[in-house]
Amino acid sequence: MSKALGTSLSRSLHYSCKLRHPSCCELVPRVWRRSGGVLSVQCRAFSKRIPGRMATWQIHRYGGNEELELTKTHRTPMIRNPDELLIEVHAASVNPIDVRMRAGYGSSILNFYRRLRCSLSSGSEFPLSLGRDFSGVVVATGVGVRRFKPGDEVWGALGAQRQGAHAEFTVSSESEISLKPKRLSHIEAASIPYAAMTTWAAVSTIGGLNEHNTAGKRVLIYAGSGGVGTFAIQLLKAWGAEVTTTCSTDAVPLLLSLGADNVIDYNTQNVTEELTRLSGFDLVLDTLGGQVTKEAQQYLNTWRNASVVTVVHNFLRNGDTLGVPAGFVKSGTELACKNIQFFQSGQSLRWAVFMPNGEALERIATLVDQEQISPVIEKIYGFEELPEAFDKVSSGHARGKTVIDIKERARHQETDTLNDENVAASVA
Repeated sequence: MSKALGTSLSRSLHYSCKLRHPSCCELVPRVWRRSGGVLSVQCRAFSKRIPGRMATWQIHRYGGNEELELTKTHRTPMIRNPDELLIEVHAASVNPIDVRMRAGYGSSILNFYRRLRCSLSSGSEFPLSLGRDFSGVVVATGVGVRRFKPGDEVWGALGAQRQGAHAEFTVSSESEISLKPKRLSHIEAASIPYAAMTTWAAVSTIGGLNEHNTAGKRVLIYAGSGGVGTFAIQLLKAWGAEVTTTCSTDAVPLLLSLGADNVIDYNTQNVTEELTRLSGFDLVLDTLGGQVTKEAQQYLNTWRNASVVTVVHNFLRNGDTLGVPAGFVKSGTELACKNIQFFQSGQSLRWAVFMPNGEALERIATLVDQEQISPVIEKIYGFEELPEAFDKVSSGHARGKTVIDIKERARHQETDTLNDENVAASVA
């Protein structure tokens, strides 16, 4: 290597503060140091001493709740790329995808993506932390980060290939987060991002709806009382759609309060008759899959580019069963075959998957601060109660989101203690 080339590489690596794993690259810039049990991250943008160890929930193999393990001595994650941030997590949530990933769902395709990203440090994804959405505070940034600084309160939804947010600290890319809505607490904010990004992918990225073209459109949402359903109702109403949804009896008042125009109670009403009466939808958001996906076509408008968008399909499962290449082929063939019948009526069936999207989160934060969207939380668990939260989500029949309080309770207890000490000192 020439001296000039070596100098250029050295400057480039110093500028980016990019830590690559030794298995991926021989050049590892020394931007992280450990001493006395404390981790010090040093970048051009920020320098702060951060605890070298943290508490996190992990699994070491796929299975049920018995595989969830709380460790309080796990190494705090490191920023490995210039566009990444280290975030202190104040609250997170548990989603159905976390329950399925705990059992190994999607592992073939997710590990394939991790290998492409060179992020499998030991050839295995384990130990694996779950949890996709979170709210917290930025504590360190890579030098490529431009929109955020240490101390910013942010919320986000992590890509499924990343280590998750059921931990005291997590690493996110700049493109996965936005500033937290000002009117929400961290606990409230943590309930929204994953459901929001799943909804956004389905109705906007795949379904083609947005704030400019949705007014007057008619949308059907199957199972509106879950995390995706409760968010989708509010987003679509904010955009001016007429929204119809289905749920059980006890959820009817909730969905009406969120703005749904028509709520069909599948316990007391004939769903087929009611949907036939209301048919002519421009978009159907399917959160159930299976037979519902097949039946939904009959309720669409014909020859108006109407579509059924489902978030429950076989894309990841095909990869698990057949391997990545064959799984991709199987998924493409399956979707094409199912669309033959749809195309005959000028309709389409589309598959949507969760996608992190910081720009979309920023637009959603504006709607939240304008009070057009509010969090819908069913239950809050403490950090050490996370297995109970998994049980709750596994049971189904959600009425909003299940949230994990990681830092907020401790922070309020510290504040109360300081206030008590100040009062005692003033009295003395």
